Amino acid sequence: MKHTPGIPRTTIGILGAALTTVSAILILGLAAAAMQGFLGSPYIGIAAFLVLPAFFILGLLLIPLGAWLERRRVRLAAERGEEIPHLPIVDLNDDLTRRRVLIFAVLTGVNFVVLGVAGYKGLQVMDSPAFCGSCHSVMDPEFVAYRRSPHARVSCVECHIGEGASWFVKSKLSGAWQLVSVTFGLYQRPIPTPIHNLRPARETCEECHWPSKFTGDRLRITTSFSDDEASTAKKTVTLLHVGGGQTASGPTQGIHAHVAQGVQIRYLSDPNRSKVNTVEATWANGKTSLFRTKDSPATLPAAEAWRTMDCIDCHNRPTHRFREPGMEIDQAILTGRIDGKLPWIKRESMKTLQVSYPDHESARAGIEKQVVDFYRVLDPASFPGREASARAAGKALGDIYAWNVFPQMKITWGTYPSFLGHDQAPGCFRCHDGDHVDGAGKAISQDCGLCHALLAVDEKDPKILSLLSP
Repeated sequence: MKHTPGIPRTTIGILGAALTTVSAILILGLAAAAMQGFLGSPYIGIAAFLVLPAFFILGLLLIPLGAWLERRRVRLAAERGEEIPHLPIVDLNDDLTRRRVLIFAVLTGVNFVVLGVAGYKGLQVMDSPAFCGSCHSVMDPEFVAYRRSPHARVSCVECHIGEGASWFVKSKLSGAWQLVSVTFGLYQRPIPTPIHNLRPARETCEECHWPSKFTGDRLRITTSFSDDEASTAKKTVTLLHVGGGQTASGPTQGIHAHVAQGVQIRYLSDPNRSKVNTVEATWANGKTSLFRTKDSPATLPAAEAWRTMDCIDCHNRPTHRFREPGMEIDQAILTGRIDGKLPWIKRESMKTLQVSYPDHESARAGIEKQVVDFYRVLDPASFPGREASARAAGKALGDIYAWNVFPQMKITWGTYPSFLGHDQAPGCFRCHDGDHVDGAGKAISQDCGLCHALLAVDEKDPKILSLLSP
């Protein structure tokens, strides 16, 4: 009776057993460490639950391959007249065979446990923001913007994938091509937007931000600084008519009337969605209005060519927002990261951020030097007392540059404008421009008062604020 299989007799079989054993130990060890709260670098998770399982499975495949090669060697030996060893006999009445079958069953169970742990943790790793942002050359700009956004504690997959198996599968298939494009440098610089296969916002954004929640008015106070010597602070007070409407039969007004219950708006535009030529609005009462420009096609296309308006048509940079330099400087002065008492600081800050640099390291060094040199020359006698503030301002401006400009991806100021409002891009005026008219010649309203009321514009001491807070 032959009990000894031929697997260990081949180098491939031994290699497979070693790969499987070592990979299993490392996977279970790193999984135990993760359960104890050890996170480490995202690359540890990628190695532990994506790379190591591949080696584990490879080892399992090499073991039977080694057995097959051994049997092939024996068969060839038989053709030369040598004796062929018998295959192992599985006789459970034999103690040795029974022990080996039991060991095989236990090891198979262990393999299932290892693969189960690796699969579960692997999905967790792939769903983590750290994993999404781990492709530094490509995703670093988006990851930096994400960490500064209001959604910084929301996982990428909650917006980009959402719930359900079908979108999970779509995302992994898309991710496979993304991996190839990153590996071989096939991606575009900068990454083009918008993403045309993004899941509809009603299935993702509205899990938290449902339209009927947005009603009434909200007060917004914006502080900016002029480019005079004192960097004078000015305030703009805006009353935003958030609107929306609670029910399909109720009033639909204000900013969110576009997505109120019972309202559907769809449009035709260029691929960037920056120029809209045709708008079709179906209102809560069932009536439909069609507004066209001179660029509207004579024959309207099929339904699949239209885009149904949702959240991201206005909030096109809800998380990955790259701000304009003036906005960033105003915020830095307002929060004290830049000393607003430095003379001409707003003007000089704007100048420093407009210079091009090959990388972030050069930008940080060059910006700080430019700021410090300006104050050294401006008033040599006062410079020693201003040097610390000037260097702090230079560091803050270096951060601002590194947060918004990415030379390796050809992203600079204004590459990705926000359609929210109409400051960085046409935004609202893509449709509310007076050029979109219906068959009766009635245009989409240009009345700004439908969305907001300006209570003060660039005033040092707005009267409205003293009235609201005596």
